[in-house]
Amino acid sequence: MQQQFTNDLIHESSLYLLQHAHNPVNWHTWSEKSIQLAKDQDKPILVSIGYAACHWCHVMERESFENIDIANFMNEHFINIKIDREERPDLDGIYMDAVQILTGSGGWPLNVFLTSEGKPFFGGTYFPIERKYNRPTWMDVLHFIKDAWVNKRNQVEQQAKDLLNHIEAVNHSLSKQAATNNSLKDDEVFTKSFCEELHKQMLKNADYTNGGFGIAPKFPQTFSIEFLLTYGHIFDNKQSIQHALFSLKSILRGGIFDHLGGGICRYSTDEKWLVPHFEKMLYDNALLVITLCAGYQISKDEELKIGAEKILSFCEKEMSDSNGGYYAAIDADSEGVEGKFYVWALSEIELILREDAPLFCEWYGVTTAGNWEGKNILNIQNDRADFLQKNNLTDEAFTKLLNDAENRLLKERDKKIRPATDDKILLGWNSLLLIAFCKAAGAFKNDEYTKKAIKLYDFIIEKFSSSELNLFHSYKKGLAKQQAYLDDYAYFIQACIYLQEISGDMQYLLKAKSLTDYLNEYFRKEKSDFYYYTSELQSDLILRKVEVNDAALPSGNSTMAFNLYYLSCVFDNPKWAVQSQNMLMRMMPLAEKHPNSFGCWSLQMLLETTGYFQIVLAGKNNTALKSELLELFIPNKIFQSAESESDFPLLEGKQIPEKSLIYVCKTSHCLIPSDNIKEVKILTKN
Repeated sequence: MQQQFTNDLIHESSLYLLQHAHNPVNWHTWSEKSIQLAKDQDKPILVSIGYAACHWCHVMERESFENIDIANFMNEHFINIKIDREERPDLDGIYMDAVQILTGSGGWPLNVFLTSEGKPFFGGTYFPIERKYNRPTWMDVLHFIKDAWVNKRNQVEQQAKDLLNHIEAVNHSLSKQAATNNSLKDDEVFTKSFCEELHKQMLKNADYTNGGFGIAPKFPQTFSIEFLLTYGHIFDNKQSIQHALFSLKSILRGGIFDHLGGGICRYSTDEKWLVPHFEKMLYDNALLVITLCAGYQISKDEELKIGAEKILSFCEKEMSDSNGGYYAAIDADSEGVEGKFYVWALSEIELILREDAPLFCEWYGVTTAGNWEGKNILNIQNDRADFLQKNNLTDEAFTKLLNDAENRLLKERDKKIRPATDDKILLGWNSLLLIAFCKAAGAFKNDEYTKKAIKLYDFIIEKFSSSELNLFHSYKKGLAKQQAYLDDYAYFIQACIYLQEISGDMQYLLKAKSLTDYLNEYFRKEKSDFYYYTSELQSDLILRKVEVNDAALPSGNSTMAFNLYYLSCVFDNPKWAVQSQNMLMRMMPLAEKHPNSFGCWSLQMLLETTGYFQIVLAGKNNTALKSELLELFIPNKIFQSAESESDFPLLEGKQIPEKSLIYVCKTSHCLIPSDNIKEVKILTKN
């Protein structure tokens, strides 16, 4: 098809950028050339940031960026730059801070106006083509900025200077956040009473009716759920575990979970988990699997195991690249309509399932009126035991009926026009999935997940390495680009740690150690224990940020706090343990006030309080014993196994008898070696 317009984005690999390649707007990519063009033409820069699965990004494109009159005005008065936030989260983070300071909120699409030096001075999110939502129109904004640039340049420059100073001040204050008294000893700071306060504050936001936390829109908040599981396990708090398990089941039964194809959507637009925002992100699915594995280890509830397995199966079927690696996201829209691919009319289901339709529809809440815009989002509101009794069904017969019906519907759904898949492969998100495979391998005693984890590790090493330690952030169709960020390294280091646990191969720990050394050389903040989000080798930013919030993704810094402590024990490096503890101490005031926003930090503080078990499995033919050990929920463990002599500090000196033994140590004292898993389970219950 002949396109009327083509801009510079046509040369990019990002699906999001390619979606805008035929806009009449003369989009540029972020580059020195684009910045210089703004300087040469004395024009302000418009930076518009989004991602391929963003519904409102598509809406603004259709309304404004495909409008020739609007595009002509933009081209005449601005240098227009498009950025995929998933390719450049560093730029997105800086300019999101600017918009949040200016407006009090943020989101995508993110539209920010910059001086020709790249300094932000005005911005917002979605702007409509006509006045609504109490927002000015996009043309109103464009005229306002054009007038300010021409007639009020001094005010614009001062606004940009003040805003940048504010961003730097906020960034500096976060990384300098001090603990109440850094002179206190570790056991005087990380106390049970502090953990109780974290737990109390976290549960203040709990939704005991629907599961999870807070009100709509509701995100899974898996970090908080994992904190509750760990807290409940360590301190024998049944309420904590109960709410965590209830939350996981509520998510799996809601419309946010794709009951046919598997996979979790990004968030629910209502408090009952019924109506999702239909986009599916790789990281959400990986993080939920990790937490489901923990929930299963505690409860042995098959519903959690089945949910995790369906998510991993979905990732394999719908998000995997033929050469290895996993895609970033699947769009919410198909045929220009959000959710169209996933919803059903009762008549459609009756036509496909025929005699099985009544039971299926009763189970999944399908009605003539529907539960969303006249259509049905499948969700479960029945108790299974009650449903089986009411309908005089055995569990086996009902499972067979459901599986058969779901497969038939899925086969028909696959004939529809699918939502677009964002097929870039991101190092950080793939590392989270690698962790999920490791956790599933251990929790479910399934070696197939170990094989998948090793295969994904090999893919990452092959495709994302520019040298042994210098990694890339994004890969697509043979091209890796953009230097990796802190999150990429932190998640991959943690993936190496867990891959070592399930495989017993020490090469993964050595890789984790060398990457941590690299981070400390190129990412660590001056005179600080924290890390910048970007490497000092990167030069196209107006500032380097220190990110500490556990938002949709774990903070790279909170992840490194865990990694540093784990590796300090494995390699007998006390400096890394001190660095980890200092990071946690400095974050304590923020975590205590807002534990749901610092869920990973809170979890690490809990583990620091209880202390870690150093568990070593030594001896030949230890596979079966290792499998039983990894099946246990021991969140505060550092684990190594070996079948022969090793010079790793935790393994050194351990006799390797014909009979494998488990050595358990904690706080500088060791317990009698045992081959009895029940004994180990009791010993590690704190």
